[in-house]
Amino acid sequence: MIVHIPDEPPHDLHHQPTVSVFASSINPKHANQIVRRLNQIAPLEGLRHVKRIRKKVLEGGQIELSVVLCLAYEADNQLDVVPPHLQEFISSYQLGPFITKVCKYEATSKEEWQEQCKFWPTSYHPRTYNIDGITGFSEEDSQSVLKFMQSAVELATSGGLVVNAAVIVDPSAKQIISTARDQVFAWNNCKDDSCYKKPDLLSSHPVANSLDPQKPLHLRSSCNHLKQSYTGVACLYPCQWAEQQSNSQISYYCHPLRHAAIVAIESSAARDRRLFPNDEGSKEKYLEFDHESPCMSSPSKRQKTVEDDGKLNAQSQTSNQVEDNDKLNPCRQTESNLLSARPYLCTGYDIYLVWEPCTMCAMALVHQRIRRIFYAFPNPKTGALGSVYRLQGEKSLNHHYAVFRVLLPEEALHNRSAETKETGI
Repeated sequence: MIVHIPDEPPHDLHHQPTVSVFASSINPKHANQIVRRLNQIAPLEGLRHVKRIRKKVLEGGQIELSVVLCLAYEADNQLDVVPPHLQEFISSYQLGPFITKVCKYEATSKEEWQEQCKFWPTSYHPRTYNIDGITGFSEEDSQSVLKFMQSAVELATSGGLVVNAAVIVDPSAKQIISTARDQVFAWNNCKDDSCYKKPDLLSSHPVANSLDPQKPLHLRSSCNHLKQSYTGVACLYPCQWAEQQSNSQISYYCHPLRHAAIVAIESSAARDRRLFPNDEGSKEKYLEFDHESPCMSSPSKRQKTVEDDGKLNAQSQTSNQVEDNDKLNPCRQTESNLLSARPYLCTGYDIYLVWEPCTMCAMALVHQRIRRIFYAFPNPKTGALGSVYRLQGEKSLNHHYAVFRVLLPEEALHNRSAETKETGI
């Protein structure tokens, strides 16, 4: 089963978290003036989803307006804690404050919004974008997701010690772009692209680079609380490297930042450098594509073009000559530049992780413009995508991805680990 992890934690529809506020009935003739002044002297910070005015129609058609004045605090005489300038405002309009409840969080669904309005009117802004999977997966897409997650599980359990693993995928071509395991204790200090290998050569064991329908992934039950601690997983124990290094008498390379997601990102970038060597040492030349463009089906990345001044001048001189040809064949320039343009980060790609990423890894995936994140097991210690934080719902970020959990039994880790030991893979 694949479960969407929403941007905000869900709330019981009939038990909405609330906070107390001071409110007052007002004369409708003064409504605009009062609201403007209150927005200046007592803005509702943290409650921007709460509407300032509540309108009621009384018997006989008479309209009653009430306004939120400010938050209410616990005290013997709560009016005493109202700031002096707000007390003056209340006196000037001869208001009669009373305490009422408003919902603490913004509604994440229409049903939740309807329940909130029973306390006090709030605003509801439904999602303005659509990412495949949020409203459900087709059978084909579900099988694809499960197979790529299986690849991540196999990679995580392939080295004896169970660690986190990452698989970056181009969903439009169903192609693995890069794979990686945690390398906190096995850091190869490469200064060039010699570390990079194709996804199917990253380790001594094969990782499925295409879907194998003959190898099903059995899902008997999901697991929220794992029986083992899995101390080798970097995102679960981000400080474990320091403890082991201080207690160990063996000399080895270690690096606290080499989490699976970070290494996979690095591997993807190394792949781009190998595929587009002409871009090295020159200005970036990115061509922006929409992955849904009819001119191309793969890869699904968006790419952006930044031309130098000399080329722009040359293009401006010949623009009149090529304008008609471009209109007749809009895909020609796209297809020709596709071979020479370097991809823009990981835009449009998916990543599969065995464990929910920590904040560092989740933020790195924001910077890489990852489109969807799938993980199998929650991270109750440092999980940034549902367990502890929900970075995908942070509105101040300039990129947002969709997050899904693939429900797997813990036995999937043990079964694969046992197979690895028996076969020596």
